[in-house]
Amino acid sequence: MAEKRAASGPLLGRTIPLVPPLYQTSVYTVPDLDTYDRIINGEEPGFFYTRDSHPNARHLAEQIARVEGASWAAVCASGMAAISATVLSLIQQGDRIVASASLYGRTTILFKQELARFGVQTTFVDAANLDAVRDALAQPAKLLFVETMSNPLVRLVDIEALAEICRDRQCTLVVDNTFATPELVKPLELGAAYVVESLTKMIGGHSDVTLGAVAAKANSKTQEPNSKTTSSLEFGSSNLVLSSLESLISTWGLASNPFDCWLAARGLSTLPLRMQAASANASALADWLAQQQGVTRVVYPGRDDHPDHALAGRLLPNGFGNMLCFELAGGRDAVNRFMRLATGIPFSPSLGNITTTCSHPALTSHRYVSPAERKRQGITDGLIRLSVGVEELATIQDEMAKGLIK
Repeated sequence: MAEKRAASGPLLGRTIPLVPPLYQTSVYTVPDLDTYDRIINGEEPGFFYTRDSHPNARHLAEQIARVEGASWAAVCASGMAAISATVLSLIQQGDRIVASASLYGRTTILFKQELARFGVQTTFVDAANLDAVRDALAQPAKLLFVETMSNPLVRLVDIEALAEICRDRQCTLVVDNTFATPELVKPLELGAAYVVESLTKMIGGHSDVTLGAVAAKANSKTQEPNSKTTSSLEFGSSNLVLSSLESLISTWGLASNPFDCWLAARGLSTLPLRMQAASANASALADWLAQQQGVTRVVYPGRDDHPDHALAGRLLPNGFGNMLCFELAGGRDAVNRFMRLATGIPFSPSLGNITTTCSHPALTSHRYVSPAERKRQGITDGLIRLSVGVEELATIQDEMAKGLIK
């Protein structure tokens, strides 16, 4: 009897694809109910509905877990989806969160406005001030949320010290590691309970995906998610925390799509090379910018004048990253002039592409943050954020010089 050919394509025999295939399908079929039961019960592998899980997300999650030094990871539709899924899995109505006062604008809105609608209180604190964190955690809190390197002014936090404080206060430490990526620092190895990444940025690396991920160690003292709506084996996993989180991702519609996962896995494979090249460019570019006329401030953790330079030397032994800010005398008018003349440095309200791009935090990432809060953080109308790429340094300098005062 001839071997039955699968509906998904031709038989591969003993050959194996060098690159994992793209599974661009929304549903999977099974031959009978018994098979369905075995897959649901975790007795054999399989998939049913892409919103619940799919091979490309599973493969990407495995790769993310590997580079993060994690036991498991889950992939979501965006970085904000990863943050939302993590927080939703840990909190209940009436809980309290402590968060850094220097977060990405949308993250601040999530904590300050959206979660408040459900009775979750957030206390914002200077996470670089360990005494302030201790004071904020003197009252019970479910989690402390920080960014390794803040957006946009690349302020750093001492993850190891924060992890110790959280252990003493029985609080879960969640770290957004998007700016640094696991190539520069692995928060889980420093004591964080969860790490979240926007894969849209440097990990994807080519401005063609929108994804996020959350990862954790199996032996970390994390709280079990609140979701108890599924068995631990619904998604073929014996990890109760991961299974509950995946259920929450599906239920809230935070799931990823196969094509973006396929692209992000490709980008992840070159992350070490891209981050090394981009960090070297950013370091040299920061020093060059400090010498240019009309530039009143340069913010880069690799420079001696950065307030967290000493901490950066300990936290980031493999480089200081590809993100920097500089301020132009003349405010918004000077920024407009720069953008109109330096056309080789395109305006892009994101980061992490292979080419250098610029953004204006006051009008993009922190547009919906109050003017008083922007002023407190030092986000002025003349501030430009650079996501430095992997081009030749001279090429970047030549393009930027077109927009600077001669």
